[in-house]
Amino acid sequence: MVVNFYEEVDDELLKFAVILAKTEGKYVFCKHKLRDSLEIPGGHREAGEMILETAKRELYEETGALDFHIEPVCVYSVINQDEFSGQESFGMLYYADIKSFEGQLHSEIEKIVITDEYPLKWTYPEIQPKLLEEVEKRLLGRERDK
Repeated sequence: MVVNFYEEVDDELLKFAVILAKTEGKYVFCKHKLRDSLEIPGGHREAGEMILETAKRELYEETGALDFHIEPVCVYSVINQDEFSGQESFGMLYYADIKSFEGQLHSEIEKIVITDEYPLKWTYPEIQPKLLEEVEKRLLGRERDK
């Protein structure tokens, strides 16, 4: 499996939005009802949807985020010989700072976990830690340098 990062690609290539979210300086991860692992919020783009709208929708559906600031980080891609016929698939990586949450979740997500630590058990261990590291490198490192 290969994960690449780009500044931009043609919009129609973007099939996913993934959002590294924090609240009060802590990471926000999701636990799916059918899994025993944690993941970064995100999901598939729907037909006719702008990729930013995908990110906002997925962030709300998977975390209950109501009030948040969201910004693009970069494009990422995954090449997996076992999926998409080995073709490179593209997504947009975002960062969000969540100010408030809805009281309950309305999706396949069982709960959110707010923590200072990276998960010990990732849902997508070959992809999501790399996405988190890229956000840390590009955005959060810049904020620490201010």
